[in-house]
Amino acid sequence: SSGINAEYGEALVKYKQALLGDAVGKTGAPLKVTVLKMTFVSEGRDPIELDLTGDVSKLKDTSVVIKEGCEYQLKFTFQIEGEIVSGLRFQQNISRKGIPASKLNLMLGSFGPRDEPHEFITPTDEAPKGALARGKYHAKCKFIDDDKTIHLAWEWTFKIQSDW
Repeated sequence: SSGINAEYGEALVKYKQALLGDAVGKTGAPLKVTVLKMTFVSEGRDPIELDLTGDVSKLKDTSVVIKEGCEYQLKFTFQIEGEIVSGLRFQQNISRKGIPASKLNLMLGSFGPRDEPHEFITPTDEAPKGALARGKYHAKCKFIDDDKTIHLAWEWTFKIQSDW
C-alpha cells in the first residue's frame, strides 16, 4: 500500500504546483482571500459592479434593477494570497418580504495565490418573470471554504421590474 500513498502524494504535489504556478516560493504567508467585486452581467445593458472591498453594509441600501426574465451571469473577482484556498464556495439565500425565495450553493473550486486576481463566472441563470415575480428581493451572500472559513459575508438587494 506504500506505492499507492507515494502515488497519491506525488499527485497531490503536482496538483498543488499546478494551482500555485509561479507563486511557488511565495507561499508560507497565511491564507487571505479578498473578494474584490461581484458583477451582474446581462446582454442588452452595461455590467453592474458591486464593489466588495469597502463597507459592504451599504450595498443593501441601493437596489440593483434587474429586468424580469433576462438571462444573466454573476462574475466574481477575487485575490488569493499566501496559500491555496480549497473548495471555495459562493452561497446566496434570496428572500422576498422575509419569505425564502431561492438558495444557491455554488462550488467555485480551489485556487492558488498569484499576483493577478482570479475570476469566476457562474452558469447562465434567468431572472424570475411575471407580475407576481416583480418586486424587491434581499440576498444574503457569503464566500466560504472547505474549512468553513467565511472569507466575506454581505447582503444586497435587487428589484425585478418589467424593464431596465
